[in-house]
Formats: sequence, structure tokens, C-alpha cells
Amino acid sequence: MAVEARQDPAAKVGAVRRIAEQLGVHPEALRTWVKRAEIDNGDRPGTPSAEQKRITDLEREVRELRRANTILRQASAFFAAELDRPLR
Repeated sequence: MAVEARQDPAAKVGAVRRIAEQLGVHPEALRTWVKRAEIDNGDRPGTPSAEQKRITDLEREVRELRRANTILRQASAFFAAELDRPLR
């Protein structure tokens, strides 16, 4: 509803505020939702929601793998030091 109203030049001015009042939501919340819908539809430049979620998931996986690598590197150094110690 808001996306169509923003595309109509005659109703564009104040459309988000009017529709937000009708729906009982804050105008900035509706404006954010409309912006996200326009990005997802390809009407506005930006990263679509699906791609943004994929990027977030990949960044999380990279953090976990880096943490695992650090743990493995430290464990390797610890055990290598234990092997180098002379036996008593």
C-alpha cells in the first residue's frame, strides 16, 4: 500500500505519514519497511534481505572458524612444547 502510494506522484508527498497513521504505526518504522521492500524488489539500490542474511551468516561462520583456528594453533604449540621438554 505504501509502496504504491510512493510511486504515484500526486500522492507521494506525505504518503508514508498518512498511511502510518491509518495503520497505527510509527512513520519511521513504516518508512524503514518501505525502503526494505523497495530494495528487495530492485526498485532502490542496496543489498536485498536474502543477500544480507547470507552475508551475516558467512561473517558469523568466519568468526567461528578463526576462533577454532586460534584454539588449534594454541593447542598445537602447547603439545609441541610438551614434547620438547626433557624426560625426568
